[in-house]
Amino acid sequence: MWDDGVTRYDFGPEHPMKPVRLELTMRLVEDLGLTRHLDLAGARPAGESTLRLIHRPDYIEAVRRASADPRDTDRWHGLETEDNPAFAGMHEAAALIAGLSVGGAEALHSGAVTHAVNFTGGLHHAMPGSAAGFCVYNDAALAIARLLELGVQRVAYVDLDAHHGDGVQEAFWDDPRVLTLSVHEHPRTLFPHITGRPDETGDPEKAPGSAANLALPAGTSDAGWLRAVHAVLPELLADFRPQVLVSQHGADTHFEDLQAHLLLSLDAQRAGIEAAHDWAHRYADGRWLALGGGGYAVVDVVPRLWAHLTAVAAHAPVDPATPVPDNWRQTVYALTRESGPWRMTDGRTPKWLDWEAGYDPADPVDQAVLATRRAAFPQRGLLP
Repeated sequence: MWDDGVTRYDFGPEHPMKPVRLELTMRLVEDLGLTRHLDLAGARPAGESTLRLIHRPDYIEAVRRASADPRDTDRWHGLETEDNPAFAGMHEAAALIAGLSVGGAEALHSGAVTHAVNFTGGLHHAMPGSAAGFCVYNDAALAIARLLELGVQRVAYVDLDAHHGDGVQEAFWDDPRVLTLSVHEHPRTLFPHITGRPDETGDPEKAPGSAANLALPAGTSDAGWLRAVHAVLPELLADFRPQVLVSQHGADTHFEDLQAHLLLSLDAQRAGIEAAHDWAHRYADGRWLALGGGGYAVVDVVPRLWAHLTAVAAHAPVDPATPVPDNWRQTVYALTRESGPWRMTDGRTPKWLDWEAGYDPADPVDQAVLATRRAAFPQRGLLP
């Protein structure tokens, strides 16, 4: 899913969420020759009725007003804050990104495709009535809500961003049709700070066990992150049996990203993509909507990771040892005056110890895994 208009989602030159990351990703997809394996599709911006599947009418109206005149903003709706400064055309750009995710979901439901990618999406912090964390409209939640509206009975959402997927969890907290799984840095050291703890497992009356949160300690690196992911997510997905898997692949877990404190390599992040692809085929009959998300190392990390995401979804994976195309590096320099990376890898070969091999009570990652399993698994009748 792509439209050049997504680059107008622009909070300004001093903001860390720079739209050039989207343009550089698409150019890398093209320069790697991946477009011959893809159906490139656009979509209409999400309209009022679609946005109302998640967002309150008063919030949509506040975004429209700020979009038309950034001076006409309302902090009650999370606009004109340091994280979410208003900008001209904000509604149109955010609605376009949402429309691409919704369009991908509709293509999955119709059977036109089995995999859809919108790396411009994954704006998982937006709440029903407010912007938050660089996110205006929650395209991930809107795509899920559209699938439910079309009659899908079970949707699993897997969030691999460094930050908790709080907006998606909030949207479906009391809906047993949606399982939200988030792997993130512990909220005591990272935004949003107030959500994302393991004891958050869904509405205890209406949807017990509909959420699981794996809050990892700052400094977690490749082996610990992959061990944790595989120790929690597959069992829950196997139990839930989703009809569609929606996954969010924020690039801010990387050791070069300054907005978080996880220490993953590109190669471990790529392993997370491959795992999500496998889970889609194993548990969701292959139906997979893959989204982008956070990511602020806009040259060295984001374009390579999301090019890998696109390639894996196209069943045309890029060998990590592949040199980055010279044409793309020239584009990087022209747009950013940076040189750019040389290969599609950080040179790591991530390995991890399976949870079945045993639990180390002194290891902080294992402590986090066990806390999540103890909180979430019994809610679904599973042994922790």
